[in-house]
Amino acid sequence: MFKNKMSRIMFPMIIGAAISTSVLADTQVIHAGELLAVPGKPPVKNRTLVIQDGKIIDVKRGFVAPEKIAQDATLIDLSDSFVMPGLMDMHVHLQMEFGPHNVRDTVKLSDADIAMQSVHFAETTLMAGFTTVRDLLSEPEQMYALRDGINKGWVDGPRVVAAAGVSVTGGHLDVDGMSSDMLKVKSPETICDGPFECRKVTREAIKYGADAIKVASTGGVLSDTNTGTGQQMRDDELKEIVDTAHSLGRKVASHAHAAAGINAALRAGVDSVEHASYANKESIRLFKKTGAYLVPTLLAGDTVVNMAKESEFMSPPIRAKAIKVGADMLKNFQRSYKAGVKIAFGTDSGVSRHGINAREAVLMYQAGMTTSDILASATVNGADLVGMNETLGTLEKGKFADIIAMNASPLKNIEALLDVDFVMKGGKVYKNK
Repeated sequence: MFKNKMSRIMFPMIIGAAISTSVLADTQVIHAGELLAVPGKPPVKNRTLVIQDGKIIDVKRGFVAPEKIAQDATLIDLSDSFVMPGLMDMHVHLQMEFGPHNVRDTVKLSDADIAMQSVHFAETTLMAGFTTVRDLLSEPEQMYALRDGINKGWVDGPRVVAAAGVSVTGGHLDVDGMSSDMLKVKSPETICDGPFECRKVTREAIKYGADAIKVASTGGVLSDTNTGTGQQMRDDELKEIVDTAHSLGRKVASHAHAAAGINAALRAGVDSVEHASYANKESIRLFKKTGAYLVPTLLAGDTVVNMAKESEFMSPPIRAKAIKVGADMLKNFQRSYKAGVKIAFGTDSGVSRHGINAREAVLMYQAGMTTSDILASATVNGADLVGMNETLGTLEKGKFADIIAMNASPLKNIEALLDVDFVMKGGKVYKNK
């Protein structure tokens, strides 16, 4: 969705680092009144979580006094709260928010401005209870620096899995809506035509620090062009990108609206399809055959529909696509969910405002998804999608202490996710009100 230019500076990749370089020496004890340790399974009452060096070392029945666990133990009293793993958003863009000034900001904001803005949006996201995100395309150099800065403890934010985007010339991830001079300046270096070029730019993207690859197999709603939302990337190009990324240990997400592009991406072996607005019966069959995840981004659809109806800044092509595609996403998601397609929580935040990510859960519930499945999609499934299920997604012994809490149970009222009171990531408390 966002336009990128390949960084020429190599940043060390630290996928999944949980805590800053400072050691969390003291033992932390959490008294959890209601604990959802493994989303998808029933919660339990009155448990004690024991945390050392950013990881959960034990989960005990009842409320165990901290002095019985360790002399240096400190108590975090969440005995009146619902406690669960930190939320995971599999589709964000931390460097921007869609609005009337995006074109102006393209030429006005410096690289340093973009980096600072991403720090702000990252902290906002963390405070909303999202302790891990997958950024599916931002300016690479600044995004990799943000990712690594968070891992080193320099700035506050969620754990970031940072993707580079690969697109065909004139495709959804290429730049558009600018003068020819600006197109030359802003055109990404990860544009390819034909399988051999696509293999090369995929390798280059990973060389310069990408944790994952995003492909645009179809057109997009927010591309300022009337090329529509049909398939743009050829089957052989998609297959080459996926095979190359997988051979280098990276997963692939496909932006896809039209059924032909969804199905081509699934046949190529992508790990997730973003949006899947017009998934058909063949799409559902391929999802279930390959085990790929659907990342629905209902919040983005809802956002652009409302913006198209209530504001005047969208160009005619964007407005027309926003109203049509945004309105169609919900019913297609309903059909895919009911058919048993695997769902991973994702919002496309950056289209919507950062910090309101949990509204996606409300939309998913309104579409007929159970609260238990929603919470699993935002924890267990997200961890599986990014290959971190051994360290994230549940609150079990040996896993990182990414923990959130709220006053009410989201299993009973999904809107409880909109008001997270406590946020811990890697054993560090960021919010406790």
